[in-house]
Amino acid sequence: MKSRRSLLILLFGFVAMLLVACGGGDSSEEATETVTAGDDIEDATELKLWTFVELHNDFYMDAAERWNEENPDRPIKLTAETYPYDNMHNNLLLSLQSGKGAPDIADIEIGRFPNFLEGEPQLLAMNDYVEPEIDNFVKSRFEIYAKDGNYYGMPTHVGASVMYYNTEILEAAGVNADDIKTWDDFVEAGKKVVENTDAMMFNTFTGDYLPYFQMVSQQDSDFIDENGNITINREENIRALELLKQMQDEGIAEVGPGGEPHAEEFYAYMNDGGAAAISMPIWYMGRFTDYMTDLEGKMVVRPMPAFEEGGKRSAGMGGTGTVVTNQTEHPELAKEFLAYAKLSKEANIKLWTVLGFDPPRHDVWDDPAILEDNKFFQFFGDDIFDTLNDIKDEINALNITEDTPTIATELNTNTLNSVLRDGSQTAEEALNKAQEAVESQTGSE
Repeated sequence: MKSRRSLLILLFGFVAMLLVACGGGDSSEEATETVTAGDDIEDATELKLWTFVELHNDFYMDAAERWNEENPDRPIKLTAETYPYDNMHNNLLLSLQSGKGAPDIADIEIGRFPNFLEGEPQLLAMNDYVEPEIDNFVKSRFEIYAKDGNYYGMPTHVGASVMYYNTEILEAAGVNADDIKTWDDFVEAGKKVVENTDAMMFNTFTGDYLPYFQMVSQQDSDFIDENGNITINREENIRALELLKQMQDEGIAEVGPGGEPHAEEFYAYMNDGGAAAISMPIWYMGRFTDYMTDLEGKMVVRPMPAFEEGGKRSAGMGGTGTVVTNQTEHPELAKEFLAYAKLSKEANIKLWTVLGFDPPRHDVWDDPAILEDNKFFQFFGDDIFDTLNDIKDEINALNITEDTPTIATELNTNTLNSVLRDGSQTAEEALNKAQEAVESQTGSE
């Protein structure tokens, strides 16, 4: 079954490339952004990096410039290319399986990472750099990118989920964000928002299961159990999806424009005060500072509401593991640079100061450099790390396997739409159907 799935993935990637090639001048195969550091340095070693998030380029360019300053005898010319999410992952997988065309370094999103660990990974192990430092990190963020004792992906953040509140809207409705402790409190606050303002309280998303996954994880649940069994239709998972539908039925939530929290339509909607709250990981702060600039000074970061008093108020969501591919012509340099860019103390401080990500290296959380004023404190207030410290022990580990991409596709394509957009199925019906579909596709019956 595994070999068959790998073949299907390969064929999917090949078909995707054919579709791109037939698309004419609007080919998504072209990079949406290309930036270079070190191109003015003679005899610099050229390294190419692929990513799917333009914001990451600022971080990598900063790292390359610092590397060149500190290593004048081994300078690099780093070219970072940004591609659309599906295009980049499909082409990277095809390049690795075909043995040609892959970059030296690449970002791989957590939901796609299991595809790159099937069989013999075409990635270089980073154990020599990880093992001496792992006690300084949240270790679970390495385990999700590991196989057979080898660490392949270097984490980008912890991914602690929080609730972002628009205080301007809440104040107009007579609501204090600090009074919202549970989801019941959140629903009652939402009724006041809708009654007293032109905004919605919340949004649901049919094209991105991460916001829903947060609510699953905070109940100590998952879509896969610790033994690798598919558990999509667990009672807790049904409860979370029913709550989202309930909020829509009560008129305090609506499907977000664009269907997912990274859509341009949604950024514009939030920027115009379309909703009072959105729950996303801490790394979503960069979306606010870059794409929803009118909200500066209006947003605060607070724990997610718990399902019951004393329940968990966060979840560890999302993630990007950065890898060195086995096609690099400079394996030792590429590995050393990646370790410099992602594992060092300075790198983890930069994850916060440049990207607004919660660093996976916990020994920098109280570093004075972390607490220096920056655009994120200016945007959201100076109590961000108070919230993170409040919820840091309420974050469950996730079970990520080779079945995770199949689950994500099923939820994004069918399940969430059938419940939240067209209402053709109840949460229980849709999740039972998803369970059967994924078991059938993965041979996990």
